[in-house]
This record gives sequence, structure tokens and C-alpha cells, in this order.
Amino acid sequence: MRVLNYLELASQLERSGIGTSTDQQRAALASVEGVEVVTSPWRGGDPVRGAATGLFGGGGAVVDYDVAHCNLIGPGSLTVARHAALHDRPLVLHAHVTREDFAESFRGSTQVAPALGKYLKWFYSQADLVLCPSEYTKRNLEAYPVDAPIRPMSNGVDLSRLEGFESLREETRERFDLDGTVVFAVGSVFERKGLTQFCELAQDADHDFVWFGHVDDGPHASATVERWTENPPENVTFSGWMDDPRAAFGAGDVFLFPTKDENQGLVVLEAMACGKPVVLSDIPVFREYFTDGEDCILCSTHEEYLDALDRLSGDPDLRRRIGENARETAAEHSLERVGERLVEAYEDVLDGRT
Repeated sequence: MRVLNYLELASQLERSGIGTSTDQQRAALASVEGVEVVTSPWRGGDPVRGAATGLFGGGGAVVDYDVAHCNLIGPGSLTVARHAALHDRPLVLHAHVTREDFAESFRGSTQVAPALGKYLKWFYSQADLVLCPSEYTKRNLEAYPVDAPIRPMSNGVDLSRLEGFESLREETRERFDLDGTVVFAVGSVFERKGLTQFCELAQDADHDFVWFGHVDDGPHASATVERWTENPPENVTFSGWMDDPRAAFGAGDVFLFPTKDENQGLVVLEAMACGKPVVLSDIPVFREYFTDGEDCILCSTHEEYLDALDRLSGDPDLRRRIGENARETAAEHSLERVGERLVEAYEDVLDGRT
């Protein structure tokens, strides 16, 4: 089976959850016998060379494949979708982007989200199968409604990518002047991911708080992000981009993620894989995957968050128990399982079983 696993704008998205998820798909498929993965639809690696190859060498501008799997929603993916339809090849579209998680991501995104929803309804409806990270996302897509079969599938977590995180603890804590129980978040700094809640909790807590991740400072950066990152509470650090994400998981003690909406939350699985206790917003997608009081603590109010942080800080046994359970949960999302489920999905679309 030859699979075109495509992510347009890959270089711009290497720091994103979409980029990480796509890398994990490819790593998962690499271990499956009988599957060959190509990552660019263009012969020669780009549209210009592809067109030249097709014009002068014959065979067309697009590589040969059995199944196309696209991970974004732009013109490159649309070209692949049209090619698949013209040549009667199965098309799998991965719904990493939804109307709900697009809002509050950057300046103007909330206003654009309704129009995006209309586009996504049309775009995803072209697929023979839509993959999405959770049942929660599936329900959102069905409400648009997307006119295609939809199958939830965990993004998984690459355990090998996190190996050795403990060795970076002291160096990272010294670099950012962190002490005691460190409350941390990982990922690009967006208001949707709970930035205001994170900073307001820090104002009422005695711990060091640090958000490890890229901060947009261009014209598209939201006013809320600018306000908090330019004048943060005294005990809050914004690290900026981290070349080695393991450093964040090494330095932090309690992972805090008061996000407003997620399709799954890849960084949560990464924190769990490192055995960190996680404090999360009580939203449907986390209820779907995790169990409050067992492998996480779910919170709805400012007071609940503060209580959770205080309990974890003051009770090493609780911290250890939830962290160990979290590690077991993360193991259920291994790339081996992702690879098996991806191949199953590809075989189903090839056989018309969706």
C-alpha cells in the first residue's frame, strides 16, 4: 500500500500540534510492514518541478499513490482532493482544524470562525473518510454537518521523543530561575488555551508558573496575549520557543492546562507520558479520555484550580499517584496503536467499507 501522507505548509507548522501529529502518523506507519509513505504529492517535491516532470517526462505532476491522507485544509490539500476524485483514489481528510478550536487563537480568529465553519463543512464532505482526534470533535463535525463518514482516532503520543527529559531538569530550572513546585504549560500561547486563567491563578498562588512555548508578536497576535506576555504577574515566565521540548517536561512539576476547547490535547498526553500530574479544564474531550481523580484533576472554577494546585503541591503521594496513573493512560495512546488504526482506516476506504 502506497500512502500519500500530506501536510502543506509543513515548514511553517513544525512547531504546531498539527505538525507534531503528522510526524507521529508517519512514524507510526513506518513500523507497519507493507506500507510505503510519500509526503509530497508533487513529482520532484514541489508543484513547479512536478509540472515540469509531467510536461516533459509524462506521467503527470502528481506522484502515484493508493490512498491520499491530507492533514490541512488549504489549496495544496484541495488540489490533492481533486486529483483523488478525478483518478478514483480514496481520500482521507484529517480534521485537525475545527471552527470551535480556531476561535481565540489570534487576532480576528473568533470573527472568522463562523465563515471557516462553512468552508470546513464543504471541504471535509469531499472525503471518503474523515479522521478526527476524538468523539467530541466528531460531534462538532456532525453538527456542521459534514457529509462523510467520520471516525475518531487518537493522535497518539511519541514516547521516544520524550526520552531523557529528566536529565534536563536542573539546567532548565536554573535557566529560568525556577524553584519549588513549578506549575507549567506547554505550547503556543493562545487565549483559547487558557492564558488568562493561567495568569490569574498565578496571581493567587505562591508557586512559580512558566508557559513553555512560542509567543506570537506580529500584527496577528491577539490583544489578550500581548497584555499578559508584556506585563505578566511576577511569578509567571513565558519562555518563548523551546528547541528541545523535553526541557519543559523536565523542569515542571504540575501541568496546568485550563484550555477552553481542544480536539484532544497532544501536550496533555506528553505531560502524562512523563508522569506529570495534570490539572485540566473540565470539558467534554478530557472527560472522554481521562478520569477525574485518577489520572488527572478536572476543574471548572478558579477556586477548584487553586485547590487542585495546593493539594498537589502539598501532597507528594497524591502527586506521585496521579502521575503514575497518567503515565499508564498515555501508554494506551502509543504510536504502535495509531499505526494499526491508520492502516485499518486505509484498508477500509480501499475496500469501500466506510
